[in-house]
Amino acid sequence: MNIQTPPGPAEIEAILGLDAGSRRKAWRRRLMWLGLLALAIGGIAWWVMTSPSGGKAVTYDTAPVETKPIIVRVQATGNIQPTTEVEVSSERSGVIRNVNVKANSVVKKGDVLAELDTERLQAERARGKAAVAATEARLADARATLLEKQLLFNRAEKLSSRGVSSTQDVDTARAAQSRAEAGVVAAEADIAVAKADMAMTETDLTKTRILSPVDGIVLKRTAEPGQTVASSFQAPVLFTLAEDLARMQLEADVDEADIGAVKEGQTASFTVDAYPGKSFPAVIDTIEYSPEVTENVVTYKAVLTVDNRELLLRPGMTATAQIVVQEVPNALAVPNAALRYTPPKEQKSQGFSVMNMFIPRMPPASKNTAPAADGTRTLYVLKDGVPKDVTVHVGVSDGKDTEIVSGELKAGDEVIISSKASGS
Repeated sequence: MNIQTPPGPAEIEAILGLDAGSRRKAWRRRLMWLGLLALAIGGIAWWVMTSPSGGKAVTYDTAPVETKPIIVRVQATGNIQPTTEVEVSSERSGVIRNVNVKANSVVKKGDVLAELDTERLQAERARGKAAVAATEARLADARATLLEKQLLFNRAEKLSSRGVSSTQDVDTARAAQSRAEAGVVAAEADIAVAKADMAMTETDLTKTRILSPVDGIVLKRTAEPGQTVASSFQAPVLFTLAEDLARMQLEADVDEADIGAVKEGQTASFTVDAYPGKSFPAVIDTIEYSPEVTENVVTYKAVLTVDNRELLLRPGMTATAQIVVQEVPNALAVPNAALRYTPPKEQKSQGFSVMNMFIPRMPPASKNTAPAADGTRTLYVLKDGVPKDVTVHVGVSDGKDTEIVSGELKAGDEVIISSKASGS
Protein backbone atom coordinates (compact mmCIF):
# COMPACT_ATOMS: atom_id res chain seq x y z
CA MET A 1 0.00 0.00 0.00
CA ASN A 2 1.44 3.34 -1.20
CA ILE A 3 1.08 6.33 1.16
CA GLN A 4 1.13 9.80 -0.71
CA THR A 5 3.00 12.63 0.97
CA PRO A 6 1.02 15.95 1.07
CA PRO A 7 2.61 18.96 -0.87
CA GLY A 8 4.57 21.42 1.13
CA PRO A 9 3.97 25.19 1.37
CA ALA A 10 6.47 25.98 -1.39
CA GLU A 11 4.76 23.62 -3.79
CA ILE A 12 1.33 25.09 -2.99
CA GLU A 13 2.61 28.69 -3.64
CA ALA A 14 4.12 27.55 -6.95
CA ILE A 15 0.86 25.90 -7.98
CA LEU A 16 -1.19 29.05 -7.05
CA GLY A 17 1.30 31.47 -8.62
CA LEU A 18 2.10 33.07 -5.28
CA ASP A 19 5.79 32.51 -5.34
CA ALA A 20 8.24 35.29 -6.10
CA GLY A 21 8.79 34.27 -9.74
CA SER A 22 5.08 34.20 -10.55
CA ARG A 23 4.55 37.58 -8.94
CA ARG A 24 7.33 39.12 -11.09
CA LYS A 25 5.78 37.71 -14.27
CA ALA A 26 2.34 39.15 -13.34
CA TRP A 27 3.83 42.62 -12.75
CA ARG A 28 5.59 42.50 -16.13
CA ARG A 29 2.28 41.68 -17.88
CA ARG A 30 0.53 44.55 -16.12
CA LEU A 31 3.24 46.99 -17.08
CA MET A 32 3.01 45.85 -20.69
CA TRP A 33 -0.76 46.47 -20.82
CA LEU A 34 -0.38 49.85 -19.13
CA GLY A 35 2.24 50.79 -21.72
CA LEU A 36 -0.07 49.83 -24.59
CA LEU A 37 -2.94 51.86 -23.05
CA ALA A 38 -0.65 54.87 -22.61
CA LEU A 39 0.39 54.63 -26.28
CA ALA A 40 -3.29 54.51 -27.39
CA ILE A 41 -4.21 57.53 -25.29
CA GLY A 42 -1.19 59.41 -26.59
CA GLY A 43 -2.19 58.67 -30.20
CA ILE A 44 -5.72 59.92 -29.65
CA ALA A 45 -4.40 63.05 -27.92
CA TRP A 46 -2.01 63.71 -30.80
CA TRP A 47 -4.85 63.39 -33.36
CA VAL A 48 -7.09 65.72 -31.40
CA MET A 49 -4.36 68.27 -30.78
CA THR A 50 -3.25 68.34 -34.42
CA SER A 51 -6.82 68.85 -35.80
CA PRO A 52 -7.77 72.49 -36.71
CA SER A 53 -8.60 74.44 -33.57
CA GLY A 54 -11.13 76.75 -35.28
CA GLY A 55 -13.44 73.95 -36.48
CA LYS A 56 -14.43 73.35 -40.07
CA ALA A 57 -14.60 76.15 -42.66
CA VAL A 58 -18.10 77.48 -43.44
CA THR A 59 -19.41 78.14 -46.95
CA TYR A 60 -22.47 80.34 -47.55
CA ASP A 61 -25.29 80.17 -50.06
CA THR A 62 -26.54 83.61 -51.01
CA ALA A 63 -29.26 85.23 -53.10
CA PRO A 64 -29.29 88.78 -54.49
CA VAL A 65 -31.67 91.46 -53.25
CA GLU A 66 -33.95 92.24 -56.22
CA THR A 67 -36.50 94.83 -57.24
CA LYS A 68 -39.51 92.87 -58.39
CA PRO A 69 -43.32 92.81 -58.06
CA ILE A 70 -44.75 91.01 -55.04
CA ILE A 71 -48.33 89.80 -55.37
CA VAL A 72 -50.17 88.56 -52.28
CA ARG A 73 -52.90 86.03 -53.01
CA VAL A 74 -55.59 84.32 -50.94
CA GLN A 75 -56.77 80.86 -51.95
CA ALA A 76 -60.43 79.86 -51.95
CA THR A 77 -62.40 76.95 -53.39
CA GLY A 78 -65.93 76.82 -54.73
CA ASN A 79 -68.18 75.87 -57.61
CA ILE A 80 -69.10 77.37 -60.98
CA GLN A 81 -72.77 78.37 -61.20
CA PRO A 82 -74.95 80.21 -63.73
CA THR A 83 -75.51 83.89 -62.98
CA THR A 84 -79.28 83.34 -63.07
CA GLU A 85 -80.78 79.90 -62.56
CA VAL A 86 -84.56 79.49 -62.76
CA GLU A 87 -86.64 76.53 -61.63
CA VAL A 88 -89.87 76.22 -63.63
CA SER A 89 -92.93 74.54 -62.10
CA SER A 90 -96.61 74.14 -62.94
CA GLU A 91 -99.31 76.17 -61.18
CA ARG A 92 -101.98 73.66 -62.14
CA SER A 93 -102.38 69.96 -61.53
CA GLY A 94 -102.93 67.63 -64.41
CA VAL A 95 -101.41 65.18 -66.85
CA ILE A 96 -98.56 66.33 -69.07
CA ARG A 97 -99.57 65.94 -72.70
CA ASN A 98 -96.51 67.28 -74.54
CA VAL A 99 -92.90 68.15 -73.68
CA ASN A 100 -91.25 70.35 -76.30
CA VAL A 101 -87.66 70.66 -75.02
CA LYS A 102 -84.85 68.50 -73.64
CA ALA A 103 -81.62 69.08 -71.73
CA ASN A 104 -79.32 71.62 -73.43
CA SER A 105 -82.18 73.01 -75.53
CA VAL A 106 -81.83 76.76 -76.18
CA VAL A 107 -85.09 78.58 -75.41
CA LYS A 108 -86.47 82.10 -75.68
CA LYS A 109 -88.69 83.87 -73.22
CA GLY A 110 -92.30 82.76 -73.82
CA ASP A 111 -91.45 79.47 -75.54
CA VAL A 112 -93.76 76.59 -74.62
CA LEU A 113 -91.75 74.06 -72.62
CA ALA A 114 -94.62 71.63 -71.95
CA GLU A 115 -98.43 71.39 -72.10
CA LEU A 116 -100.97 69.81 -69.75
CA ASP A 117 -104.12 68.02 -70.85
CA THR A 118 -106.95 70.58 -71.34
CA GLU A 119 -110.03 68.40 -72.01
CA ARG A 120 -111.75 69.23 -68.72
CA LEU A 121 -110.95 72.91 -68.98
CA GLN A 122 -112.26 73.07 -72.53
CA ALA A 123 -115.58 71.70 -71.24
CA GLU A 124 -115.61 74.27 -68.44
CA ARG A 125 -114.98 77.03 -70.97
CA ALA A 126 -117.93 75.85 -73.11
CA ARG A 127 -120.15 75.82 -70.03
CA GLY A 128 -118.90 79.28 -69.12
CA LYS A 129 -119.78 80.61 -72.56
CA ALA A 130 -123.29 79.19 -72.20
CA ALA A 131 -123.64 80.76 -68.77
CA VAL A 132 -122.66 84.16 -70.16
CA ALA A 133 -125.20 83.81 -72.98
CA ALA A 134 -127.94 82.85 -70.49
CA THR A 135 -127.25 85.82 -68.22
CA GLU A 136 -127.21 88.17 -71.19
CA ALA A 137 -130.65 86.85 -72.20
CA ARG A 138 -131.93 87.40 -68.65
CA LEU A 139 -130.60 90.93 -68.80
CA ALA A 140 -132.48 91.59 -72.01
CA ASP A 141 -135.68 90.24 -70.40
CA ALA A 142 -135.11 92.41 -67.33
CA ARG A 143 -134.64 95.51 -69.46
CA ALA A 144 -137.84 94.79 -71.41
CA THR A 145 -139.74 94.32 -68.13
CA LEU A 146 -138.30 97.60 -66.84
CA LEU A 147 -139.46 99.43 -69.97
CA GLU A 148 -142.95 97.96 -69.56
CA LYS A 149 -143.13 98.99 -65.89
CA GLN A 150 -141.93 102.50 -66.72
CA LEU A 151 -144.76 102.89 -69.28
CA LEU A 152 -147.35 101.65 -66.79
CA PHE A 153 -146.05 104.04 -64.12
CA ASN A 154 -146.19 107.01 -66.50
CA ARG A 155 -149.77 106.13 -67.53
CA ALA A 156 -150.86 105.78 -63.89
CA GLU A 157 -149.43 109.21 -63.07
CA LYS A 158 -151.33 110.84 -65.97
CA LEU A 159 -154.59 109.17 -65.01
CA SER A 160 -154.12 110.14 -61.39
CA SER A 161 -153.60 113.77 -62.39
CA ARG A 162 -156.93 113.68 -64.23
CA GLY A 163 -158.64 112.04 -61.27
CA VAL A 164 -159.34 108.86 -63.18
CA SER A 165 -157.11 106.49 -61.14
CA SER A 166 -156.45 106.33 -57.47
CA THR A 167 -153.26 107.07 -55.60
CA GLN A 168 -152.93 103.37 -54.78
CA ASP A 169 -152.67 102.51 -58.48
CA VAL A 170 -149.83 105.01 -58.84
CA ASP A 171 -147.96 103.52 -55.88
CA THR A 172 -148.39 100.01 -57.27
CA ALA A 173 -147.00 101.08 -60.65
CA ARG A 174 -144.05 102.85 -58.98
CA ALA A 175 -143.18 99.70 -56.97
CA ALA A 176 -143.36 97.54 -60.08
CA GLN A 177 -140.98 99.92 -61.85
CA SER A 178 -138.49 99.72 -58.95
CA ARG A 179 -138.60 95.92 -58.98
CA ALA A 180 -137.93 95.96 -62.73
CA GLU A 181 -134.91 98.24 -62.19
CA ALA A 182 -133.57 95.85 -59.52
CA GLY A 183 -134.04 92.96 -61.94
CA VAL A 184 -131.89 94.74 -64.52
CA VAL A 185 -129.12 95.32 -61.93
CA ALA A 186 -129.26 91.66 -60.85
CA ALA A 187 -129.04 90.49 -64.46
CA GLU A 188 -126.06 92.74 -65.05
CA ALA A 189 -124.37 91.30 -61.92
CA ASP A 190 -125.06 87.76 -63.13
CA ILE A 191 -123.34 88.63 -66.40
CA ALA A 192 -120.30 89.97 -64.52
CA VAL A 193 -120.08 86.75 -62.48
CA ALA A 194 -120.40 84.58 -65.58
CA LYS A 195 -117.73 86.58 -67.38
CA ALA A 196 -115.42 86.35 -64.33
CA ASP A 197 -115.88 82.59 -64.26
CA MET A 198 -115.14 82.55 -67.96
CA ALA A 199 -111.96 84.58 -67.41
CA MET A 200 -110.80 82.17 -64.68
CA THR A 201 -111.31 79.26 -67.04
CA GLU A 202 -109.35 81.05 -69.75
CA THR A 203 -106.54 81.74 -67.22
CA ASP A 204 -106.44 78.10 -66.22
CA LEU A 205 -106.21 77.15 -69.87
CA THR A 206 -103.31 79.54 -70.28
CA LYS A 207 -101.54 77.97 -67.29
CA THR A 208 -101.70 74.55 -68.92
CA ARG A 209 -98.95 75.85 -71.22
CA ILE A 210 -95.70 75.96 -69.24
CA LEU A 211 -93.66 78.83 -70.68
CA SER A 212 -89.99 79.78 -70.39
CA PRO A 213 -89.60 82.88 -68.19
CA VAL A 214 -86.14 83.78 -69.57
CA ASP A 215 -83.89 83.46 -72.58
CA GLY A 216 -81.44 80.68 -71.80
CA ILE A 217 -80.68 76.98 -71.91
CA VAL A 218 -82.35 73.95 -70.32
CA LEU A 219 -80.01 72.50 -67.69
CA LYS A 220 -82.34 69.81 -66.40
CA ARG A 221 -85.70 68.35 -67.40
CA THR A 222 -87.82 66.14 -65.15
CA ALA A 223 -91.11 66.40 -67.06
CA GLU A 224 -92.21 63.48 -69.20
CA PRO A 225 -95.37 62.98 -71.32
CA GLY A 226 -98.08 61.16 -69.35
CA GLN A 227 -96.65 62.27 -66.01
CA THR A 228 -99.21 63.48 -63.47
CA VAL A 229 -98.44 66.84 -61.89
CA ALA A 230 -99.92 67.49 -58.44
CA SER A 231 -99.37 71.10 -57.41
CA SER A 232 -101.85 71.17 -54.53
CA PHE A 233 -99.22 71.24 -51.73
CA GLN A 234 -95.89 71.98 -53.39
CA ALA A 235 -95.31 72.82 -57.01
CA PRO A 236 -92.91 70.27 -58.55
CA VAL A 237 -89.82 71.48 -60.45
CA LEU A 238 -90.22 70.39 -64.06
CA PHE A 239 -87.37 72.32 -65.71
CA THR A 240 -84.18 74.06 -64.55
CA LEU A 241 -83.05 76.88 -66.84
CA ALA A 242 -79.83 78.91 -66.93
CA GLU A 243 -80.32 82.39 -68.29
CA ASP A 244 -76.87 82.89 -69.87
CA LEU A 245 -73.97 80.41 -69.78
CA ALA A 246 -71.68 82.92 -71.48
CA ARG A 247 -71.58 84.83 -68.19
CA MET A 248 -71.26 82.67 -65.08
CA GLN A 249 -70.17 83.09 -61.48
CA LEU A 250 -67.82 81.35 -59.08
CA GLU A 251 -69.16 80.94 -55.55
CA ALA A 252 -65.97 80.56 -53.49
CA ASP A 253 -65.62 79.94 -49.74
CA VAL A 254 -63.07 82.29 -48.15
CA ASP A 255 -61.58 81.35 -44.79
CA GLU A 256 -62.38 83.69 -41.90
CA ALA A 257 -58.65 84.35 -41.40
CA ASP A 258 -58.42 85.77 -44.95
CA ILE A 259 -61.77 87.54 -45.29
CA GLY A 260 -60.38 90.82 -43.91
CA ALA A 261 -58.08 91.19 -46.92
CA VAL A 262 -60.70 90.29 -49.55
CA LYS A 263 -62.61 93.21 -51.11
CA GLU A 264 -65.17 93.67 -53.87
CA GLY A 265 -63.59 94.51 -57.21
CA GLN A 266 -60.38 92.54 -56.62
CA THR A 267 -59.15 90.39 -59.49
CA ALA A 268 -58.57 86.65 -59.28
CA SER A 269 -57.73 83.63 -61.35
CA PHE A 270 -58.92 80.07 -60.94
CA THR A 271 -58.38 76.59 -62.29
CA VAL A 272 -60.65 73.59 -62.79
CA ASP A 273 -59.76 69.92 -63.02
CA ALA A 274 -61.26 69.65 -66.51
CA TYR A 275 -58.54 71.90 -68.01
CA PRO A 276 -55.19 71.26 -66.27
CA GLY A 277 -52.74 74.11 -66.64
CA LYS A 278 -55.36 76.59 -67.90
CA SER A 279 -56.20 79.63 -65.78
CA PHE A 280 -59.47 81.59 -66.02
CA PRO A 281 -59.81 85.26 -64.96
CA ALA A 282 -62.51 86.48 -62.58
CA VAL A 283 -63.51 89.56 -60.56
CA ILE A 284 -65.09 89.65 -57.09
CA ASP A 285 -68.64 90.98 -57.38
CA THR A 286 -70.12 90.33 -53.92
CA ILE A 287 -68.95 89.16 -50.49
CA GLU A 288 -71.76 87.81 -48.34
CA TYR A 289 -71.91 88.75 -44.66
CA SER A 290 -73.70 85.55 -43.67
CA PRO A 291 -71.20 82.91 -42.43
CA GLU A 292 -71.20 79.26 -43.36
CA VAL A 293 -70.06 76.86 -40.62
CA THR A 294 -68.92 73.34 -41.58
CA GLU A 295 -67.38 71.16 -38.83
CA ASN A 296 -66.55 74.28 -36.78
CA VAL A 297 -64.79 75.88 -39.77
CA VAL A 298 -66.18 79.35 -40.57
CA THR A 299 -66.11 80.61 -44.16
CA TYR A 300 -67.72 83.46 -46.07
CA LYS A 301 -69.02 83.19 -49.62
CA ALA A 302 -67.45 85.43 -52.26
CA VAL A 303 -69.22 85.63 -55.63
CA LEU A 304 -66.88 86.18 -58.60
CA THR A 305 -68.07 87.00 -62.11
CA VAL A 306 -66.64 84.83 -64.89
CA ASP A 307 -66.50 85.40 -68.65
CA ASN A 308 -67.48 82.08 -70.27
CA ARG A 309 -67.97 83.09 -73.88
CA GLU A 310 -66.02 80.03 -75.01
CA LEU A 311 -68.50 77.86 -73.04
CA LEU A 312 -65.66 75.79 -71.58
CA LEU A 313 -66.99 76.00 -68.03
CA ARG A 314 -70.04 74.04 -66.96
CA PRO A 315 -72.31 74.50 -63.93
CA GLY A 316 -71.14 72.59 -60.87
CA MET A 317 -67.41 72.45 -61.73
CA THR A 318 -65.11 72.66 -58.71
CA ALA A 319 -62.69 75.59 -58.94
CA THR A 320 -59.64 76.69 -56.93
CA ALA A 321 -59.27 80.47 -56.98
CA GLN A 322 -56.29 82.69 -56.23
CA ILE A 323 -57.55 86.14 -55.21
CA VAL A 324 -55.09 89.04 -55.53
CA VAL A 325 -55.48 90.97 -52.26
CA GLN A 326 -52.34 93.14 -52.44
CA GLU A 327 -49.76 94.00 -55.08
CA VAL A 328 -46.47 95.92 -54.79
CA PRO A 329 -45.16 96.49 -58.34
CA ASN A 330 -41.56 97.53 -57.49
CA ALA A 331 -40.71 95.99 -54.15
CA LEU A 332 -37.20 95.54 -52.76
CA ALA A 333 -37.49 91.80 -52.20
CA VAL A 334 -35.47 89.13 -50.41
CA PRO A 335 -36.15 85.39 -50.27
CA ASN A 336 -38.02 84.27 -47.17
CA ALA A 337 -35.14 81.87 -46.44
CA ALA A 338 -32.93 84.89 -45.71
CA LEU A 339 -35.24 85.93 -42.87
CA ARG A 340 -35.07 82.46 -41.35
CA TYR A 341 -31.28 82.11 -41.55
CA THR A 342 -28.95 82.47 -38.55
CA PRO A 343 -25.17 81.92 -39.01
CA PRO A 344 -23.53 79.25 -36.82
CA LYS A 345 -21.87 80.67 -33.71
CA GLU A 346 -18.07 80.32 -33.81
CA GLN A 347 -16.64 78.14 -30.98
CA LYS A 348 -13.14 78.53 -29.56
CA SER A 349 -11.00 75.45 -29.05
CA GLN A 350 -11.03 74.26 -25.43
CA GLY A 351 -7.85 72.17 -25.78
CA PHE A 352 -7.62 68.47 -25.22
CA SER A 353 -9.55 66.96 -22.34
CA VAL A 354 -10.38 63.34 -21.72
CA MET A 355 -13.67 64.49 -20.15
CA ASN A 356 -14.56 66.47 -23.26
CA MET A 357 -13.98 63.32 -25.31
CA PHE A 358 -16.63 61.42 -23.38
CA ILE A 359 -18.94 64.28 -22.30
CA PRO A 360 -19.21 66.75 -25.22
CA ARG A 361 -20.38 70.27 -24.56
CA MET A 362 -23.81 71.41 -25.81
CA PRO A 363 -23.64 73.70 -28.87
CA PRO A 364 -24.38 77.38 -28.20
CA ALA A 365 -27.93 78.58 -28.75
CA SER A 366 -28.66 80.33 -32.05
CA LYS A 367 -29.94 83.87 -32.18
CA ASN A 368 -33.73 84.09 -32.38
CA THR A 369 -34.95 85.00 -35.92
CA ALA A 370 -38.49 85.97 -34.80
CA PRO A 371 -39.59 89.62 -35.21
CA ALA A 372 -38.52 91.98 -32.47
CA ALA A 373 -40.95 93.95 -30.34
CA ASP A 374 -40.73 96.92 -32.73
CA GLY A 375 -41.43 94.67 -35.74
CA THR A 376 -37.87 94.62 -37.06
CA ARG A 377 -36.20 91.53 -38.46
CA THR A 378 -32.53 90.58 -38.74
CA LEU A 379 -30.94 89.11 -41.83
CA TYR A 380 -27.32 88.61 -42.87
CA VAL A 381 -25.41 90.03 -45.81
CA LEU A 382 -22.19 88.41 -46.99
CA LYS A 383 -19.43 91.05 -47.15
CA ASP A 384 -15.80 90.08 -47.72
CA GLY A 385 -16.70 86.47 -46.94
CA VAL A 386 -18.08 87.36 -43.49
CA PRO A 387 -21.77 87.50 -42.48
CA LYS A 388 -22.92 90.97 -41.42
CA ASP A 389 -26.25 91.34 -39.64
CA VAL A 390 -28.67 93.97 -40.98
CA THR A 391 -31.85 95.13 -39.24
CA VAL A 392 -34.80 95.76 -41.56
CA HIS A 393 -38.53 96.44 -41.51
CA VAL A 394 -40.47 94.02 -43.70
CA GLY A 395 -43.71 94.42 -45.59
CA VAL A 396 -45.92 91.99 -47.46
CA SER A 397 -44.93 88.48 -48.48
CA ASP A 398 -46.16 86.19 -51.24
CA GLY A 399 -44.89 83.08 -49.48
CA LYS A 400 -41.63 83.04 -51.44
CA ASP A 401 -40.28 86.59 -51.24
CA THR A 402 -40.76 89.38 -48.68
CA GLU A 403 -40.80 93.13 -49.23
CA ILE A 404 -38.15 95.19 -47.42
CA VAL A 405 -39.71 98.47 -46.37
CA SER A 406 -36.65 100.00 -44.72
CA GLY A 407 -33.12 99.07 -43.68
CA GLU A 408 -29.53 99.15 -44.93
CA LEU A 409 -30.19 97.02 -47.98
CA LYS A 410 -30.04 97.81 -51.67
CA ALA A 411 -30.62 95.90 -54.86
CA GLY A 412 -27.71 93.61 -55.64
CA ASP A 413 -26.68 92.90 -52.03
CA GLU A 414 -26.07 89.22 -51.39
CA VAL A 415 -28.16 87.97 -48.47
CA ILE A 416 -27.31 84.63 -46.91
CA ILE A 417 -29.99 81.95 -47.16
CA SER A 418 -28.03 78.95 -45.84
CA SER A 419 -24.55 77.75 -44.87
CA LYS A 420 -22.66 74.51 -44.43
CA ALA A 421 -19.37 73.45 -42.92
CA SER A 422 -16.80 72.11 -45.37
CA GLY A 423 -14.15 69.46 -44.58
CA SER A 424 -10.66 70.57 -43.40
